[in-house]
Amino acid sequence: MDIKTIMFVATIVSLYINIGVCIYGVLSKPNLVKKFIALTILQDSINTFMILDGYRLWRAGLIQPPVLLNWSPTEEDLKQFMMRAVDPLPQALVLTAIVIGLAANVFLASVILHLYRHFGTVDVDIIGVLKRVAISEELS
Repeated sequence: MDIKTIMFVATIVSLYINIGVCIYGVLSKPNLVKKFIALTILQDSINTFMILDGYRLWRAGLIQPPVLLNWSPTEEDLKQFMMRAVDPLPQALVLTAIVIGLAANVFLASVILHLYRHFGTVDVDIIGVLKRVAISEELS
């Protein structure tokens, strides 16, 4: 096994570990800022995983970059291009996910900031207790 394959496998394993740790952080931590950080890292890890899905390992015999230079390509040119080119679909999906993720992150940060200004804490358990007390005071 060569060093490139070992590095590729190590990257995949580290991404799985990173995704697992982030899911644990989102589900188990009561602090909303920690949940937000874990969610952001999870989003980046999934984007990296999708980029790796479309990655094609560079071989020593390939000198030309994956660009189609002939305007009227032959069937052999297209076969060579398909052997060199990476899949553009994961890259397009990741670009879309980055833009949507940025909007979602801004929304979540504003919600966390609003909750902190309203309740004075970002702990979900304390916010739940404060809401129950406020509701019981309104009903009585």
